[in-house]
Amino acid sequence: MHVSSMGVSKFCFLFSLALCALLLLLIPALQPSQHQGDLPQPRAHTKPARHPGQWEAYRLSDRAEGGLPPTELELWWGLGSRSRTPLELKDIFIAVKTTRKYHKSRLDLLFQTWVSKAKEQTFIFTDGEDQELRRRAGANVVNTNCSAAHTRQALCCKMSVEYDKFIESQRKWFCHMDDDNYVIVPSLLKLLSSFQHTQDVYLGRPSLDHPIEAAERVKSDGSVSVKFWFATGGAGFCISRGLALKMSPWASLGNFISTAEKIRLPDDCTIGYIIEALLEVTLTHTHLFHSHLENLQRLPTDTVLEQVTLSYGGFENRRNVVSIGGAFSLVEDPSRFKTVHCLLYPETDWCPSKGHH
Repeated sequence: MHVSSMGVSKFCFLFSLALCALLLLLIPALQPSQHQGDLPQPRAHTKPARHPGQWEAYRLSDRAEGGLPPTELELWWGLGSRSRTPLELKDIFIAVKTTRKYHKSRLDLLFQTWVSKAKEQTFIFTDGEDQELRRRAGANVVNTNCSAAHTRQALCCKMSVEYDKFIESQRKWFCHMDDDNYVIVPSLLKLLSSFQHTQDVYLGRPSLDHPIEAAERVKSDGSVSVKFWFATGGAGFCISRGLALKMSPWASLGNFISTAEKIRLPDDCTIGYIIEALLEVTLTHTHLFHSHLENLQRLPTDTVLEQVTLSYGGFENRRNVVSIGGAFSLVEDPSRFKTVHCLLYPETDWCPSKGHH
């Protein structure tokens, strides 16, 4: 009897273990199934640098003479950008290329006007030490120690330093300007906000109506021809940080100069060569950047303040300026930069009172 009781107890114990194991296996199956809507959904794959119609609009404006006027095309600005972190002025690195002989005649005007609105973001790249300029801009003046000659090598030397300083800055956007550009800072911020700095973005205006063709020297025994678009440095151009980092093998630490020698072209052409020919990233054409190479008087007066950069003619063509009225005469303001500045910022202390406009 005693032996029989022990056998039953052992049997019950093993049966209980088996039952528990079976329940553990069945618990997940007995749980209510999760609804489709409760599952984590895949994140939508978006390309912020190409908002609907935006790039197509730029392409259309570049291809078609007599197409939609630029002011209508720019209505594509900012589509879909609200969901991202707003771009701030501190995110932009504005490089102004100059030479010592223009420190007084050109830079004084820039510091008096638009640079005063982006002082911390603007870096002056020059070729000679200037105590007055240093006092005015401090650490934002970079003496490149490049030649003051207006040669391909000297220009590429300065661009090489600009690129390295931008990478070092950790900022999101690199924008190159010349010392005869007026930058409409709110328009620049608005334009760049339409893109994302992590994407491959190269923004500017070609000076030609066709891609440039260059001989790419690949070996000592010959060369191959390569075609690409480039944004003219005289109108200014901008490059996203994501793209700038990809340029590093051909642009950083002096490599830019050797890359330029390979195709024997100036600095802005070399930028286009690296981006379009080597990295196969397309230039986004925009009519919001302007240089003295174009007829600035043809720019409609009511769109002047909506542009990103403006320029003015040199000694050979002093009349090549934007057509805009204000309190200053052409004699008082031959570049029209003061007039533009006072229309944008009428509260500026040296601007005439509104009653005189």
